[in-house]
Amino acid sequence: MVNPRLVIATGNDHKVTEIASILAHSLPQSALDGIVSLAHYQHDEPVEDGVTFEENALIKARSAVQATGLPSLADDSGLSVDVLGGSPGVFSARWCGHHGDDVANRDLVLAQLADVPDRHRGAQFVCAMALVFPDGREKTVRGTVPGHLLRQARGEGGFGYDPIFIPTGHTLTTAEMSAAEKNSLSHRGAALRALTDDLQQVLLPSGR
Repeated sequence: MVNPRLVIATGNDHKVTEIASILAHSLPQSALDGIVSLAHYQHDEPVEDGVTFEENALIKARSAVQATGLPSLADDSGLSVDVLGGSPGVFSARWCGHHGDDVANRDLVLAQLADVPDRHRGAQFVCAMALVFPDGREKTVRGTVPGHLLRQARGEGGFGYDPIFIPTGHTLTTAEMSAAEKNSLSHRGAALRALTDDLQQVLLPSGR
């Protein structure tokens, strides 16, 4: 690692790639070179027992600061379905009963909505992002993108619930969009853009 200045507190390679791609639009390559994944460090996985996206993002970022001594960026994100009272919410990644099975998670949501008419299939992607510093400073922001859910998956891109989610005003699922198009409107992109000034200060400490 060459002079790391920010650690992204995730083991999810999809998230790391997506975050770096989004930041590339507002930061030079010299700044991006200062970003490192938590996978480069020995660390214990924290227990994500928060009941909000913000709480879980802070848990992950604080743990990464302790493991690395670096400013740390973490997000917690998921799908919030209107008729499910905001669920899966913070349980989006393990809605099927175990962690990380995208297909099983999607299938369960679709089964739960099987009898719900199209007009009531509203949902939102939500992302809370936390930036935590070794000196104890903390900041959280939230990005949201509204849309609705299909009855079957479409598209090969993205991950998670992307193949069944169409953002409001669009006709493609986020799994059918190019990475650039998805990032321009995504919940994660909105949250990162809200942190642009803070991240510039971390990654470009000289102000250049």
